[in-house]
Amino acid sequence: FPGGKIEYGEEPREALRRELEEELGIEAHIGKQVARIHHVYKGGGAVDLYFYVVPDYRGEIENRIFRDLQWADRKALPAYDFLEADFELVQALANGKLL
Repeated sequence: FPGGKIEYGEEPREALRRELEEELGIEAHIGKQVARIHHVYKGGGAVDLYFYVVPDYRGEIENRIFRDLQWADRKALPAYDFLEADFELVQALANGKLL
């Protein structure tokens, strides 16, 4: 999933808008928050993840930082290599519990 860290003084929506421009070259309209996950890593440390709907955007998507970029059917998502912290959201999307 595109995204990144929230910089000092930013709100989560502002950070996502900035990250989508940096990573994909798009000007995104950030919609409602659909999930918030607090993930604790097995080796220590934790992260709070915020997930939002992006109902529309302007510009052509450019792959600026990723190894690969593709649209996928939600049911196929569990077959992809996601980060451990994203697993809960991936399962919810694949099972139709979100969106």
